[in-house]
Amino acid sequence: MAEAFKFELVSPERLLVSEEVQSVVIPGAEGEMTVLANHAPVMTTIKPGVVTVKTVTGADERYVVFGGFADILPSGCTLLAESAVPVASIDREDLARRIQDAREDAADAKDDETKTRAEAFLNQLTTLEAAL
Repeated sequence: MAEAFKFELVSPERLLVSEEVQSVVIPGAEGEMTVLANHAPVMTTIKPGVVTVKTVTGADERYVVFGGFADILPSGCTLLAESAVPVASIDREDLARRIQDAREDAADAKDDETKTRAEAFLNQLTTLEAAL
């Protein structure tokens, strides 16, 4: 069994997870990353996606996150999400609304930089929708 470490998943609404886990897969801005005990210190932004938590019992728990930051230390990992919910309780209508809003933001962008960011966020949301 892999060594356990402390993991916390926090959204503005509530603390979703605070427990010892074996591993966490995070949708980092530069790609997915797996966090294990004694991981090198890293701070990264999180893109919309699915966080997979392997508990000490070996069960997988999945959470949808809509952006945020992860602070990874050898002793643990804290993920501060802009919004997060368990995959089982994802509101598909809410996701569809977020995608529509992102489409409108991309269409209404006034400059290239804003348009590029809006299109990247839209791409992340549609990828998330396909993954669910």
